[in-house]
Amino acid sequence: MGIKERKETEKSEMKELILKTAMKLFLDKGFNNITIRNIAEKIEYSPATIYLYFKNKDEILYTLRGEGFEKLYEWQKTSLNTNDPLKRLLKHGEAYISFALENPEYYDLMFMMRGPVKNIKETNFCDIGLKSYELLKNNVKECITQGLFPRMDVDIVAFSLWSYVHGIASLIIRSRGIIFPEEQVNDMIKGSLDFMLKINHEKNWDTYNKSINQKTELNI
Repeated sequence: MGIKERKETEKSEMKELILKTAMKLFLDKGFNNITIRNIAEKIEYSPATIYLYFKNKDEILYTLRGEGFEKLYEWQKTSLNTNDPLKRLLKHGEAYISFALENPEYYDLMFMMRGPVKNIKETNFCDIGLKSYELLKNNVKECITQGLFPRMDVDIVAFSLWSYVHGIASLIIRSRGIIFPEEQVNDMIKGSLDFMLKINHEKNWDTYNKSINQKTELNI
């Protein structure tokens, strides 16, 4: 290995050490309670070293979240293996919850821990997160196009489904779902996802669509 390659490896290893250490500190003590100096002390380097890799702790958190969203996107892409949009949505939900349970630290940083939101749309991780959401929206669009879901705003349906699976994941990660024996959790997850999709697919949505059309005609 040449000098240049060795330096790149050392730089990559240092960046990974900073991120790994920061993640643990953020989760243990909360983002707002941690400073760059705390991270530097933990890895036994000066704060100046941290600033060679990240301009502030916000960027560290955004980088960690970006890693998490990239992982989530890869997990959710496995749902694309079926042509049936309803089955695809079911797999999408299962993949989302599986990711959360297998990667609770990332999930906490991404969705549950308080952190900076100012200028969030200017960050790379926001774009990565939108890729995952677009997968969900495309599935919902196909369900609506095929008449499997009612004619509604795609974002409303997608947000409702996302909120549903996020709620399940959060309950389990925070151990709020302990009213069920551990061996029943997987069955409860699959059953609840199946139920959510079925009630969206029920024929009584035809009544909903007719009522919406009537209100439109009456200018209500």
